[in-house]
Amino acid sequence: MKRTLFRSRWLPYALVAPQMAVTLVFFFWPAFQAVRQSLLSQDVFAARTSFVWFDNFKDLLHNPLYLNSFTLTLEFSVLVAVIGLSVALVLAVFADRIVSGAGIYKTLLIAPYAVAPAVAGVLWLFLLSPALGIVSHWLEALGVQWNYFVHPGQALLLIVLAAAWKQISYNFLFFLAGLQSIPRSLIEAAAIDGAGPLRRFKDIVLPLLSPTSFFLLVVNIVYAFFDTFAIVDAATHGGPAQSTSILVFEVYRDGMQAGDLGGSAAQSVVLMVIVIALTVVQFRYVEKKVQY
Repeated sequence: MKRTLFRSRWLPYALVAPQMAVTLVFFFWPAFQAVRQSLLSQDVFAARTSFVWFDNFKDLLHNPLYLNSFTLTLEFSVLVAVIGLSVALVLAVFADRIVSGAGIYKTLLIAPYAVAPAVAGVLWLFLLSPALGIVSHWLEALGVQWNYFVHPGQALLLIVLAAAWKQISYNFLFFLAGLQSIPRSLIEAAAIDGAGPLRRFKDIVLPLLSPTSFFLLVVNIVYAFFDTFAIVDAATHGGPAQSTSILVFEVYRDGMQAGDLGGSAAQSVVLMVIVIALTVVQFRYVEKKVQY
């Protein structure tokens, strides 16, 4: 590997400085402010501020609604990751085999990634609306009574489908790139040895896709925890009976609607710690099964 040498001693630092500035301003500084505010008790206008140490975190541990939101978020993130990765992998396998019209097929699959999360939530809201949704009418014809305003499980399914659909395009791009990087000679050699399509996919394709799959698993978990607020807010507003009030929506509801700034900051700190812990666990245990 050829090593790059800079004539100027300060040039490498100058090149890294913009990215470091962005990271400090938009990640470390907000994280520090959230930790600081989680130790305070403030009114809506921050006119009265008192230092309460860890009382905000203690209140969260004794709040059954927040604990239910914690369990709900774990279930939601697992469903979004599993559905998003599974469907994207199947679509990528088909796209990799298409010769005629492949460009149109890939473009149509990538298009949903350009849709804003709030728009995705509204789109699925119309599709599954009990009164106007075409999908709900199909379900009614099959004997399924669909009304997510009443049934918490159906409301959860609505936001899971919207969130997973929004992420499928992103997963599809990486899976397709991973499939196209696999040497055709390996698959052809296995076919000559008598291995069928499923055997080749299981023993050759999946192991070689494991680095891509691991990367997407981490990204999808983080996406489900942080980037799905707009979908929940546009589709269900956390209802019915807070059955879709995931952690990131709880931060907004308690902070912006209820005016509990300290409690909201404590929730954001807990959310950040959870995502960091999940990422560490994934790298510590899941990565052992990844074949680079």
